[in-house]
This record gives sequence, structure tokens and C-alpha cells, in this order.
Amino acid sequence: MSVMVARKKVVRKWEKLPGRNTFCCDGRIMMARQKGIFYLTLFLILGTCALFFAFECRYLAVQLSPAIPVFAAVLFLFAMATLLRTSFSDPGVIPRALPDEAAFIEMEIEATNGTVPQGQRPPPRIKNFQINNQIVKLKYCYTCKIFRPPRASHCSICDNCVERFDHHCPWVGNCVGKRNYRYFYLFILSLSLLTIYIFTFNIVYIALKSLKIGFLNTLKETPGTYPSMSLTVLTVLEVLICFFTLWSVVGLTGFHTFLVALNQTTNEDIKGSWTGKNRVQNPYSHGNIVKNCCEVLCGPLPPSVLDRRGILQQEESTAQEGSCPRGPGTQEPPATQGPGQAQEGHSVLSLQVPAPSVSDTEMPEEKQRTPGELPVPSLDAGRAEH
Repeated sequence: MSVMVARKKVVRKWEKLPGRNTFCCDGRIMMARQKGIFYLTLFLILGTCALFFAFECRYLAVQLSPAIPVFAAVLFLFAMATLLRTSFSDPGVIPRALPDEAAFIEMEIEATNGTVPQGQRPPPRIKNFQINNQIVKLKYCYTCKIFRPPRASHCSICDNCVERFDHHCPWVGNCVGKRNYRYFYLFILSLSLLTIYIFTFNIVYIALKSLKIGFLNTLKETPGTYPSMSLTVLTVLEVLICFFTLWSVVGLTGFHTFLVALNQTTNEDIKGSWTGKNRVQNPYSHGNIVKNCCEVLCGPLPPSVLDRRGILQQEESTAQEGSCPRGPGTQEPPATQGPGQAQEGHSVLSLQVPAPSVSDTEMPEEKQRTPGELPVPSLDAGRAEH
């Protein structure tokens, strides 16, 4: 006998989220699909710091101060923590409209714009919103089917609308938005300090070695011992990496420091939203550098509105084979069922009960007899006896 059992399969919301993102650890980690440059970032940071801690720090801790490797370790851990926090967190993705919500928004737009004659271009889907006595336009996203909040934009790489969108950074493998911008800024700031620190003490290391035996003699040493091998190969490699990293990382840190002081995003700066021909004043700026920095870097962090680990329950029916003991009056279920047959997917166990014997009172009138009357054998019975 087959029995249909309904099981509930737990499905997390991150498994059904649209967009081009990847999730790990049951939705706790959220990144973009293009992560190749992010792995390059990890390799450069980990490789350079590993060489510095393995070679130069040991020599400098003995010759100068043991605090040199300690301070380098603090900068390294802080830079790695902010990098992973930026890369693995939700930047502020705005959920797409549900079908009913999208249909309602379409009805509102049609009611506002009216019927557009055939062949004419429909008017832009824009709503005006006032912030600090300044008119801000809310644009409609045809992919997410929503009117984007102020300062939000659609990322073409992740295919999501991000609140207070700054830019998509391939070096961290994620978008930079409202929920992870402060960690991104702290990452590039700490990385700049770490790069300058390693570059400076590599130069100090070369200078100390050169004072003992001379710079040219140090370079001519046969690479067989620990100090000479470190100087001729590894230290020069570290100096080159730090030198070329300084220009980009320190310059990027200075640029974002300027944006934080103005309470402005990279996207707004590139588009010239507040510095264009109209000279429109930035409605989000407080007119004070300290207040702007406090709002961007120290303001309350909004929770994620995606609810990535929320549960969506889906039922699955599975058939199981089982045996059921039969009584003396049980029979197999009939092959065909009548109008009252059970629904598909459910098995019905039919029991056949023997019909009760017909009593005298239930016999037809011609078969009934009075009490004490002997039964009269039928003609058929008599014929059978002969």
C-alpha cells in the first residue's frame, strides 16, 4: 500500500533572490559573482605582510624596538577585518517590487501620465521629492520596478539597486553603499598606513644593513644566508610592491576623505550632481566638515532589508511503500472507484464487511410464517431429493 507523505522543505530567501550575487554560509556572506580581483587583493596583502613579518621584522625588533612588529600586526589585522567586513556584507540592496506592487505602481504611472498616443515617446518616470528645501528627483528603475530612494542607483554588475550607492569596487568584490561605506573607507585608510609603514621600515632595514658592510657590498653578497637572501630578493620585491601601491591607495584615500568631508558619493561626483552647470547645492551636506564626517562614518547603521536568511516553506509530496495487516474481511481496494473516489495522491483502504442475514421480519410477504408454523419445503427442494 502506497502512502503519500507531505514534507516541508525549508528554503531560505537568499536562494530565490534575483540579481547577480553569490552567497555563502547559508546566506550570511554576500558578494558579487566577479571575485577574481578580490582574491588578488588578498594575495598582495597577505604575501607582502608575510614577507615583512618573516624577515625584516625579526631584524628590526632586535636592532631597533620590539614594538615595530606589534604595531604592524595591529595595522594588518585592522585592514583585513575591514576588508572582509566590506566584501562579505550587504551594501544596502533594495528588494525588487513584488508582482502586485509592480502592477500597482504601473497603474499609478498610467493614471498620472495619461494615455500616450501611439508613436510618441512616453514621459520619463520621475517623482519629485523635497529634502532641505531642495527638489530631488526619484527615478524609476525598470529592472527592479520601483522608484529608487534618494541617492540610490542600480549597479549594472550586481544587477541590484543599492541605497546611497557609491561605486562597485572589484578590489573588494562587492558594491560600496550605505551599509558598508564606512568599512570601505576604514579599509583603504588602514591599508594606506600599513603600506607606508612597511615601505618605510624596508628602507630603514636596507639602510641599517648598508651601514655595516656598505650598500654595494650587501647587494654583492652570495644569497646563501638569511640576511643576504632577504635583502637581495625579498626586500626589493616588497619595496616595489609598496611603492606602486602607495600611489593608488593613498590617492584613493585622499579622494574619499574629500567626499566624506562634503557628504558626497563617488557616483554623485562623477555625474556632477551638485557641481554642474546649475550649481545646485548639495541638500545632504550639513555645511560643516565635522558633522558630515560624523554622519557618514559614525551615524547609525541601518539594518539589511533583504532578510536573506528568512524562511520560505515549500511542500513536497513523496510516496512511501508500506504494508498493513488485513483482517478476515479485508480485501484489496478496487481498481476503479466511483463518483466518491478519493483525491489523487491519497490511498484508500476499503474493508468488505459480510452482509447480515435477513431476518424473518425482513422477508417478503409471501415468505413470512406465523409462530409455530412448520416450514414448507419448496418444490425445488423436493425435486432435488428425488
